[in-house]
Amino acid sequence: MGKDLLLEIGTEEVPAHVMPGILKELRENAAAALNENRIAFAAVRTIGTPRRMALLVTGVAEKQEDVTCESRGPSVSIAFDADGNPTKAAQGFAHGRHIDPKDLVTKDGYVYAMVHEAGKETAALLSEILPALICGLSFPNSMRWGTLDFKFIRPIRWIVALFGADVVPFEVANVRSGRISRGHRFLGNGGFEIADAASYEAACEKAFVLVDPEKRRERIRAGIEAAAAENGGRAEITEDLLEEVLYLVEYPTALCGKFDEKYLKLPPEAVITPMRDHQRYFPVKDAKGKLLPLFITVRNGGSEYLETVRHGNERVLRARLEDAQFFFDEDRKKSLDEHREKLRTVVFQQGLGTMYEKTERLAVLADCIADAVHADEKAHKHAHRAALLSKADLVTGMVQEFTELQGIMGREYARLDGCCEGVARAIDEHYKPRFAGDAQPATEAGRIVSLADKIDTIVGTFSIGKIPTGSQDPFALRRQALGMVHTIIEAKYALSLRALVGRAMDLYRITDASARGKLQQAVADFIRLRLKNVLEGIRYDVVDAVLTHVDDVYGVILRAKAVESFLAGEDAAAGVQALVRAANLAAKGKDDAMDPARFAAAEEKALFYAYEQAKKRVLAACGSHDYVGALQALASLAAPIDAFFDAVMVMDKDEAVRRNRLALLRSIDALTREVADFGKIVLA
Repeated sequence: MGKDLLLEIGTEEVPAHVMPGILKELRENAAAALNENRIAFAAVRTIGTPRRMALLVTGVAEKQEDVTCESRGPSVSIAFDADGNPTKAAQGFAHGRHIDPKDLVTKDGYVYAMVHEAGKETAALLSEILPALICGLSFPNSMRWGTLDFKFIRPIRWIVALFGADVVPFEVANVRSGRISRGHRFLGNGGFEIADAASYEAACEKAFVLVDPEKRRERIRAGIEAAAAENGGRAEITEDLLEEVLYLVEYPTALCGKFDEKYLKLPPEAVITPMRDHQRYFPVKDAKGKLLPLFITVRNGGSEYLETVRHGNERVLRARLEDAQFFFDEDRKKSLDEHREKLRTVVFQQGLGTMYEKTERLAVLADCIADAVHADEKAHKHAHRAALLSKADLVTGMVQEFTELQGIMGREYARLDGCCEGVARAIDEHYKPRFAGDAQPATEAGRIVSLADKIDTIVGTFSIGKIPTGSQDPFALRRQALGMVHTIIEAKYALSLRALVGRAMDLYRITDASARGKLQQAVADFIRLRLKNVLEGIRYDVVDAVLTHVDDVYGVILRAKAVESFLAGEDAAAGVQALVRAANLAAKGKDDAMDPARFAAAEEKALFYAYEQAKKRVLAACGSHDYVGALQALASLAAPIDAFFDAVMVMDKDEAVRRNRLALLRSIDALTREVADFGKIVLA
C-alpha cells in the first residue's frame, strides 16, 4: 500500500502565461525522477495558482524496488587457473563488485557477478529528489533576491513537502520544507497546516484557494456566463483569455460592469481590444452578436464589496475607452490616403526604405500575383488599391496606442472613407494568418495582398543578411513564410516562387547576378523547410523526393500525394527501378544536345519515341496539376528503358554514340524530376 506525496512550492505571483508550461515540466520531471530511482507510483499530476505550483503523486511505494545487476568480467580461461581456482583477475573483479569470488557465475565463456541491491526507503530518497526537482525547473526568465545566488522565476516564500502525513525535510533558498501553506492573500488567515498529502486540496479550499486549475476554470466560466445572462447578454469567452485569467486568481468571483453607450459608436474592435487585451475583461453581446455596453471581469476574492470593485473597474475601462474615442476622432480628421503620406517618414527596415515605398512595391507585386492567378478585374483592382493603403493605419493614433488593431482600423477607416468592402477587407486580411491557427484570408484581394506583403518582407530582409538562424527570428519570417505557404495551398494557386522572388528583387533594385542567384536559393531553401512541416504525415522518402524543387508550392503538395499513391500500386517498384537506373547512368553524361538521327538500334529508337510521347503527356499533366497522369506517363517508360538497357551498350566506344545515348537518358531523368527524384525513394 503506497502513500501520497505532496510538494507545494509557494512563491510571489508568477506570470500567468508561463504557469501551464511550469506545471507540465514539473509533472514530467517528477515522473522521470521517480522512475529513475525505481520508486513505483500510481499517478502523478500537477496543479497550481499564481502563488503556488503543486505536485501530487498517488500510490508512491514506501521503498525502492530491489534490483539485481549482472556484470560481465574476464573470460573463463583468464578467470580460473588449470586447477579451477580463481586467478587474480577473477579475484579483482569480484572484489570490485563486493562479492566473494566463489559466487561468480560462468556462462557464454565469461564470468559474471550477480549483484543484488536492496531498495532504500523512499522517505530518505525524497529529501534529495524533491529539492532537485525544484532546482531543475527552467523558466523564460529567472531572478535572484536578497543575497542569494539561487535563481527562480519568483522568490520562494514557503515549501510544503509531505510523504503521507510525514514532512520530507530539506532546504532550498533558505526556505525549509514543512507542512504550513498559505491561504488567499486577503480572505485567508495567513498560514494553515496540511495534515497529509491526501487532504491538500480540501485544506486549500478552506483557506479560499481553489488550487485545481480545472475546478477554477469551470467556476470562472460558469460565473462569467451567469453574470452575462443576468444582464441580458452572452459573454464572448475566448480560450486564451480564459487561460490567462485562470492563472491570475486563486478564488474567482465574476462580476458585471457597464460603460457608456456612446462608446458603442466606435468600431467594435476599438472597444473590445482595450477591454480584452489590456484589462482582461470579457465583452458581452446580445443574441444577434451586437456588442452591449457591458463587460465581465473576474475578481480574485469573494462576493464582498462587489459594488466597490465594479466601480473601480468601470473607472479604469472608462479611461481606456476615452483614450480610444480621442484617438479615433483625431484619426478621422484625415483620410486613409492622407495618413499614407506620413508613411514617407516611417522606416520599414534599415536599408530597405520607408513604409511608403513598401506600399508602392506591394501594389506592383499585387498586380503581378493577380495576373499570375488569373484574378478577375474587380479583385485585381481591389488588391492594387488595398496594397497602397495597407500600411496607412500604422501612423494613426489608434494603432499606435493599441497595436493589436493594425489592419483592423485600416479596414474601418477605409469603410468610413467610402472605399468598397473588397478593399476594406483586403487591408485587414493581408496580415492573416496573424498567429498559429489563425484563419487564412477569405477574399481573393486579401490573399493577393497577403502574399505580396510576405514575399516583399522575406526577400527584403534576406537581402540585408537578416536570415533567421537557430531560434532567432526577430522579424517572424518563419511565421510569414508558413502563412504564405498555407495561403497558396488553400487557394490552390499555381504560382512560380522564382518569378515572385525575381520581381521582388527587381523592386529592391538587386541587379547583381550572383546576389540574385544566392537570394533565390536562400528563399527556396527557407520555403522548403516550411513545406516539410506542412507535408508531415507523408512518407519521409516521398517528401525528400518532391522537395528537390519547390517553385510551384501548391504543386509540391499535389506531387507528394500523387507519388505516395503511385507507390502503393503493384507495378510501382518496377517503374521506379527503371527510372532510377536511367538516372544513375545519366549522371555520367554532360550537357550534350540529343541528336535523334544518330539512334541506330531499334530499342533506342523505341525509347526515344516513348520519351517524346511521354514528354507531351507529362508536361501537359504537370501544367494542369494532374500529377497522377504525369506518373502514369512516366511509368510507360519502364518497359522501353529495360529493353534499351538489355539491347544497347550505353557506354559505347564511339564517343559520339555514347554521348548521344547519355543525352537521351539525361532527358528522361530531367522529365522524371518534373514530378520527383525517384532516387530518394526507398523500395521495400
